[in-house]
Amino acid sequence: MRMRRKKNLDTRLKLCESYLIECETPNRNYEASIDETQLIDFKEIFGNSNRIMLEIGCGKGGFACEYAARHPDVNVLAVEKTPNVIVTACEAAAAKGLTNIMFMNCEAEYLERFIPKESISEINLNFSCPYPKAKYAKHRLTHERFLKIYKNLMTSNAVIFQKTDNMHFFEFSIESFSSNGFVLSNISLDLHGESIEENIVTEYERLFSEKGLPIYRLEARLPAARVSK
Repeated sequence: MRMRRKKNLDTRLKLCESYLIECETPNRNYEASIDETQLIDFKEIFGNSNRIMLEIGCGKGGFACEYAARHPDVNVLAVEKTPNVIVTACEAAAAKGLTNIMFMNCEAEYLERFIPKESISEINLNFSCPYPKAKYAKHRLTHERFLKIYKNLMTSNAVIFQKTDNMHFFEFSIESFSSNGFVLSNISLDLHGESIEENIVTEYERLFSEKGLPIYRLEARLPAARVSK
């Protein structure tokens, strides 16, 4: 079901424009689009050269805003493809007065159009849609086609954190990361049953946990000697 457009959405987005990076993708052909780059100058946007944390699928911005508040020395780039949702995230950041966070209304397929190579030190995938039907597997954010994008964006010592409540999606992710050259560590089959420092509980995470569902988590890194792409 398509989400109903929020009342006064354009006005609300306009009021949040200081938190939004303009992302135009007139060419909907992915392969052609990435050749038409509009690369972000992070130093210009954030006013510093601090490391960049990227959250893909930030939803209402709870995780991204809390991360930015806890880590003022890190620049947070939060991506969400739905305007109806990202406006709430921007408003949350504005309400907190955060200065180290920016948002992109963009689909993950087009990240290379905007983000410079080897500029991201951390990627967070929090409760991404699992697309349970096999025919939609290519839309999963841990599918091979997305991992290739992440590889190009990550610095040499970057890490990807994934959290999900879906066991089958988690199993798919483990296999996908492993078969695409990532090294996995700190794999948890019950995050809330273990002691993980600095875990930021997302809206979905709290909801699933209260229902008694286990939360799965992993960390994925590229090997020390990166294979040239």
